[in-house]
Amino acid sequence: MAKRFFDFLFSSLGLLFLSPLFLLLALLIVCDSPGPVFFRQERVGLRGRLFRIHKFRTMTTDAERCGLQITVGRDPRVTRIGHLLRRYKLDELPQLLDVWCGQMSLVGPRPEVPRYVACYPDGVRDLVLSVRPGITDRASIDFKNESMILGRAVDPHQAYLDEILPVKLAYYVDYVRTRTLFGDVWLILRTIAALVPVFRQS
Repeated sequence: MAKRFFDFLFSSLGLLFLSPLFLLLALLIVCDSPGPVFFRQERVGLRGRLFRIHKFRTMTTDAERCGLQITVGRDPRVTRIGHLLRRYKLDELPQLLDVWCGQMSLVGPRPEVPRYVACYPDGVRDLVLSVRPGITDRASIDFKNESMILGRAVDPHQAYLDEILPVKLAYYVDYVRTRTLFGDVWLILRTIAALVPVFRQS
């Protein structure tokens, strides 16, 4: 209950105060390439329920028909403004809408597409999906350059399954078992420190 109140309060404040930035980014996206402002994709949420996640669009409109569901290296599908949005994770900001609506939390395991959730071990799947997925978590911080890591792999899809996903799942399980409101605040602060240049250089 306290976590949901925390999520609702701070997602509301975030949407209010960041609305000018949302408008600016939307304008840049529209001017940069044809297509919608938002990218929506089916993800697996609380208790296995499917929902449509919101992101600022960073790829060409036919991206999912032309490649993997993961981004690899200097992916040619990513637009010019998309590279900037991805570098600072600004494309994730619209997920505040998903938090506000109750589909997501500010902090929690990142929501995956059904294809990869099907690869979760049974016991792990049930545990991870027992909480709302989040905008950020430890895996988001440690794998913030995930696309570059996959770009060095011979088979990015298999590398994701064999090398990255097991580590993420270990983080997710640890989060679910030990989560606290204070821990969520700490992860939010760590996320900001990892993304904002002035903090990275200090």
